[in-house]
Amino acid sequence: MRRMHKENNLTKNQQIIFDLIDKSPEPLKAYSILFNVQKKGIKAPLQVYRALDKLVEMGKIHKIESRNAFIACQNSSCQVSKATAFSICEMCEKITEISSSSLSKYLANFKDKDGMKYSKYNLEFFGLCKKCR
Repeated sequence: MRRMHKENNLTKNQQIIFDLIDKSPEPLKAYSILFNVQKKGIKAPLQVYRALDKLVEMGKIHKIESRNAFIACQNSSCQVSKATAFSICEMCEKITEISSSSLSKYLANFKDKDGMKYSKYNLEFFGLCKKCR
């Protein structure tokens, strides 16, 4: 479910970029975002990257690392910018944010064999969605 209201704590550039990503049916790459916001006064790639970094940090959007693209947070109770998991259909490319308390709990306490405790993660699971199977 998309949130279509104005976020009070966003700068003008962040709001413009968030609205574009939020309305997009698919993840957007930074240069596609830049192309789409130039007519709104955001001309420099650095302005886009700063806004994207801040939006990710705030948990408003997530970066899909394998696609080098950005998607709006689909989970209204998502407060976490350091822990994301997505399922990605290999056929239709549909991306869904995974909201699983058991996965979150497991990963929050996960340590590798050397005792490394992780502070952030970005997981992407690939397969076929129900429609494509």
